[in-house]
Amino acid sequence: MEFVERTMQKNKDIVGVLFIMTIDPNTISAATTPFALIDEYSAIETEKEILLSMHTVFRVDDIKQSVSNSRLWEVQLSLTGDNDPQLATLTKTIQKDLCGSTGWHRMGDLMIKVGHYNQAEELYNGLLKNASSDSDRAFIYHQLGFLKDSKGQYQEAVSFYEKALKIREKALSLNHPSLAISYNNIGQVYNNMGDYSKALEFYEKDLEITKKALPPNHPSLATSYNNIGGVYNNMGDYSKALEFYEKAHKIYEKALPPNHPDLATSYNNIGGVYDDMGDYLKALEFYEKSHQIYEKALPPNHPSLAPSYSNIGQVYYHMGDYSKALEFYEKAHKIKEKALPPNHPSLATSYNNIVLAVLDLVVYHIIVDSIQHEGD
Repeated sequence: MEFVERTMQKNKDIVGVLFIMTIDPNTISAATTPFALIDEYSAIETEKEILLSMHTVFRVDDIKQSVSNSRLWEVQLSLTGDNDPQLATLTKTIQKDLCGSTGWHRMGDLMIKVGHYNQAEELYNGLLKNASSDSDRAFIYHQLGFLKDSKGQYQEAVSFYEKALKIREKALSLNHPSLAISYNNIGQVYNNMGDYSKALEFYEKDLEITKKALPPNHPSLATSYNNIGGVYNNMGDYSKALEFYEKAHKIYEKALPPNHPDLATSYNNIGGVYDDMGDYLKALEFYEKSHQIYEKALPPNHPSLAPSYSNIGQVYYHMGDYSKALEFYEKAHKIKEKALPPNHPSLATSYNNIVLAVLDLVVYHIIVDSIQHEGD
C-alpha cells in the first residue's frame, strides 16, 4: 500500500490497482497448479513471497474502488485449478480452435492467432525441414501461406497455398472439404491483390465443394457466399453482390443467435452495398442493425465499434447531413485514438473524414445564411 500510494502521489494522472490474491489449498492441487512459499529463499524474508508457476490462471472475483482513496482500485483474484469447470471449458474450446495434428503444429497456430507471425514462420520453416509425410508438408505450406497473406506478401502466399493444394489434390478426392479450404484461401489472396476474376474462380471452386459437403444452413456455406459477394462488390456488380450477401444472411439468421458478431458483419456487408448503390436509407437501416449488435456484444471502446460508427457517419455524409456525419465520425475517432498508435493510417482517414464534414458543414451554413440574406 505504501508503494502504491507513494507512486500515485508522484503522478496525479495515474490510478493504482491493488491485486488481492486468494489461494485455497483445499480446492487447488499443487501437482497441477504449482505454487510455493519461498520465505527462506527471498531477498527480503519478511515479505513472505509466493512463487507461482508460469501457467497460473486467476479468476477475477470482484473489482471495486477503495474506500480510502478514489484513485485506488482493488481487484479480488482467486487461483483456479484444473477442476475449475469454466477454465476447463475455455481450454477445450481453445484447443479445438487450434489447427494441427501435433503439439508443434498447434503451437505455431497459436503464435499466428496472437499475432507473433515472425516466430510462427521460424517455427514452421524448422518443422518443414523435418516433415515426415506429405500431409505434414501440406499443412505447413498452408500455414506459411496464411502467414504471408497476413503480412501482405501475397505472391509468396499464393506460392505456399498452391504447394499445399498440389499435395492435397493428389491425395484427396475431388470433393474433399480440405480442397475447399485451399481454394478459399487462394481466392482470398487474389482478392487482396485486386485480381478479382482469379479470386472469383477459386471462391466458386470452394463453393461448389462446400455445397456438396455441408447441409444448406451451415455457417461455413454462408462464409463462401459472403466471399463471392465481396468480390462482386469490389468489381462494382452490386446486384450480384447483394444476391450472395443475402444468401449468406439467410443462413446466419437461422444458424446463429440474434446478437452474434457474424450476423453484425453480415448486416454491415449488405449496408455497404446499398451505400455503394446510393440507396442511403437502406444502407443506414442495415448499418444501424449491425451497430446495435456490436453495442450489445462489445465493451464501449472496443476497436470494432470504430468502423461501425464511421460507416454510419459516411452514410449521413452522403445524404448531406453533415452535422450527423460529424457526430459519428468523432465517436469513431475517439475510439481509434485510444486503440491505435499515433501514426496509424486509420487515424489519418479519421482526421480526413472529420475535416471534410466540418468544411462541408461550414459551406452549408454559409449558403443557407446567404439565401436568408437574399430573402431579407
